[in-house]
Amino acid sequence: MSQTNNILMAAKQRAESMQLPYSGAVTPEEALHLLQNLPSAKLVDVRSNAEWNFVGIIPGAINIEWKTFPGMIDNPNFLAQLKHQVDPESLVLFICRTGARSDQAARAAAAHGFSDCFNVLEGFEGDKDGNHQRGKLNGWKAKNLPWAQS
Repeated sequence: MSQTNNILMAAKQRAESMQLPYSGAVTPEEALHLLQNLPSAKLVDVRSNAEWNFVGIIPGAINIEWKTFPGMIDNPNFLAQLKHQVDPESLVLFICRTGARSDQAARAAAAHGFSDCFNVLEGFEGDKDGNHQRGKLNGWKAKNLPWAQS
């Protein structure tokens, strides 16, 4: 069995054990593998514009705010923007700072016709370390996966 199939199977098993209403949950490394090996896979970064500008971006990601800064107000156009930029039949990986907003986005997308939604666990910055700082303990950035400073 290929590494891609193993990742998808593990992601689906996580979804079952976590009782998720979407296809699965992947680690940052697994997300990168899927993006590199499945031509139809899309990464949707649901962090705010401020986070993209001040924390960093993932090259090739589709940026659609789930909540807008300041105030972290729900983006009422999220689903319309998603449908405009991503084919509902694509494998869609959602990422945010820690995995919470991306979980919400994956739930919404799955409920509105997107058939293959995955949450990227740990998110871009991950959990806070002992010094209450993100980006060092886990997550996309701490794993040294591709990203750029804005």
